[in-house]
Amino acid sequence: MFNKGQLAGLMKQAQAMQDNLKKAQDELAFVEVEGQAGSGMVKVLMTCKHNVRRVTIDPSLLADDKDMLEDLVAAAFNDAVRQAEEVSQQKMGKLTAGLPPGMKLPF
Repeated sequence: MFNKGQLAGLMKQAQAMQDNLKKAQDELAFVEVEGQAGSGMVKVLMTCKHNVRRVTIDPSLLADDKDMLEDLVAAAFNDAVRQAEEVSQQKMGKLTAGLPPGMKLPF
């Protein structure tokens, strides 16, 4: 099967991969995405860790229907969450390429 040297090398590689994954996850806290709705009249700026940094609402919407504004805010949040998930998957996917689905580190 494995000799001691091969097993030690494999464990070292697993530890390095785990360290790289942790670093990438930590970096996601600083990556920002912007969700929009209503042709950009409502914008939500959030990190890929889902921390909302800013909500921007075009002043012309403040005089409109409250229900419509609430729907636009919800849609902008959902758009930002989708973008954050996509960026996270892209970043993490590069590091986990080749691992079987569902495999957790450490082994």
